[in-house]
Amino acid sequence: MDTEFLYELLGDNAWLYIGATLALLWILVWLYRDSLEIETITDKYVFVTGCDSGFGNLLCRKLDRRGFRVLAGCLTEKGADDLKRVAGPYLQTVLLDVTSQDSIQKAMEWTKQEVGDKGLWGIVNNAGRSLPMGPSEWMRVEDYHSTLKVNMNGVIGMTITFLPLIKKARGRIVNVASVLGRVAANGGGYCISKFAVESFSDCLRRDIGYFGIKVCIIEPGFFKTAVTSLDPIERELQRLWSQLSPEVQASYGDKYLDKYIKIQRLIMNTICDEDLSKVTNCMEHALTAANPRTRYSAGWDAKLLWIPLSYLPSFVVDLGLRLVLPRPSKSV
Repeated sequence: MDTEFLYELLGDNAWLYIGATLALLWILVWLYRDSLEIETITDKYVFVTGCDSGFGNLLCRKLDRRGFRVLAGCLTEKGADDLKRVAGPYLQTVLLDVTSQDSIQKAMEWTKQEVGDKGLWGIVNNAGRSLPMGPSEWMRVEDYHSTLKVNMNGVIGMTITFLPLIKKARGRIVNVASVLGRVAANGGGYCISKFAVESFSDCLRRDIGYFGIKVCIIEPGFFKTAVTSLDPIERELQRLWSQLSPEVQASYGDKYLDKYIKIQRLIMNTICDEDLSKVTNCMEHALTAANPRTRYSAGWDAKLLWIPLSYLPSFVVDLGLRLVLPRPSKSV
């Protein structure tokens, strides 16, 4: 009887209306849950890596203003001094090289003294490097390792070493991946490392979720930071080209390098976003939300280009990159 009444009331599109209503309710519930925040902030400690500049530096200043007890890992003394100069009295810095397990261990021991019995509420694995990046054939093995040591081994080393402190606080692990951890658009270690961060974070989330720990992945698009600065990118491409054998250079052609650099300039100048807060807002939400998201896509290009592209068949992505990148002179 109830079903007949609904059909009479809503007509032939009854199930369409019901489905739309349920979808709207689901969206409203999701938005409400997404807006809920943790109750206290001022007694919580957060450790952030890669704080000399860029996302890490901005995040530390934002968290400091929110009242978090921020522990900032900086690679250089200058970076640490500059950050302390613009931050409040509760922000503390420590020198940290994520490629060195000894440095990570010392930072953990220092953090243990700082947090005491409270444990560590959050760790943001932000430190990273992008170069060298270019055609895969131009790379040497050590070129891959230099990036993987920071972006992959550094994230794993920091997470596993600090995990007992995070477990004590039932806190958050926020790992910075990239849209290039969804779509491998460049040769070199960067895309490989970001794919690794994605899979490591997924495995970690499923393994330690039983203990009340949340693992979040940040997937930024292209932003204007030191990572996307054109001068270092072009210098590295010149270096990679100069170390190639004459035979390999001939297979690409004399004009290939110039064309490749022009493409990089076009991409960086067209889609790089200057508003770094789009990324740090995601990091902040992951640390303060009562129900943090598993993945955060930051930037218009992430939402409208890279993430949708990652769901398309591989041949579509291959074709798109072929149309964008220059063609070697001796291609078949």
